[in-house]
Amino acid sequence: MKRPFEARLRHWESPTRAGSGHEEARKLEKEEEKALEQRRRVRNEDMSGEEAAGGGGGEANGVQPNVTIYINNLNEKIKLEELKKSLNAVFSQFGKILEVLAFKTLKHKGQAWVVFEDVASATKALKGMQDFPFYDKPMKIQYAKTKSDVVAKADGTFVPRERRKRNDEKPEKKQKREQHHDVSQAGGMNAYPGTYGAPPLSQLPFGAGPRVMMPEIIVPNSILFIQNLPHDTTAMVLQMFFCQYQGFKEVRTIETKPGIAFVEYGDEGQATAAMNALQGFKIKETPMLITYAKK
Repeated sequence: MKRPFEARLRHWESPTRAGSGHEEARKLEKEEEKALEQRRRVRNEDMSGEEAAGGGGGEANGVQPNVTIYINNLNEKIKLEELKKSLNAVFSQFGKILEVLAFKTLKHKGQAWVVFEDVASATKALKGMQDFPFYDKPMKIQYAKTKSDVVAKADGTFVPRERRKRNDEKPEKKQKREQHHDVSQAGGMNAYPGTYGAPPLSQLPFGAGPRVMMPEIIVPNSILFIQNLPHDTTAMVLQMFFCQYQGFKEVRTIETKPGIAFVEYGDEGQATAAMNALQGFKIKETPMLITYAKK
């Protein structure tokens, strides 16, 4: 006797035949669990790297605002000292910086920490420089998860870390750097007489006669003259600011005359746009003075 159609259908849909579909579903679930676990592991390694340096990035919603900001996604090809100088130059416009931290170790590449004197400055820096194109890569900025050493020492909570090595600066190198700093602080623009330090001849008194002040006319052109720069400002730092504007060609500095630079654009209009945008921009709390170059 033949079974009815419904009975035959139930036979073909029995658990033994449907098992292969369940097995495939279980395999997919296991693969998803493995992928999720791998992402968690990578995230934990990144956070441990931040904590080892004395403060990590953390999630913006889970970290209280504090004086230290954590920056990642930095260009790893930039040399360490150049990176620190550039970060100091970029962030000093927001307030007094106590320390800039960056390390050579592989775990800490592409990362840095900037410690401000107060929380308000750190907050302004975080908001103002988020995704700023720093050496062709947008910066990602968060509040640090823990105190930096310099802050911990100031409030008396500092605890030395074990197995922490630091290469001390050679005495002769330190002495040379301090001498250069003293000269630059004492001299300023007037320490370099000549074309850029001395007043134009039209303003110098002749004989015993009265001093005649002749107006100096500078014709707008495609080259900008930058003054009032900190003496350790490099061409790379300036390029980072000026290359954001259309028509940028190059930055020229004079090794024997620190504190000044020339920036060239494709035409006068492009140079004017850059000058208007960056006029008074502060590098290490010193505003840039931008004019057209003499021709």
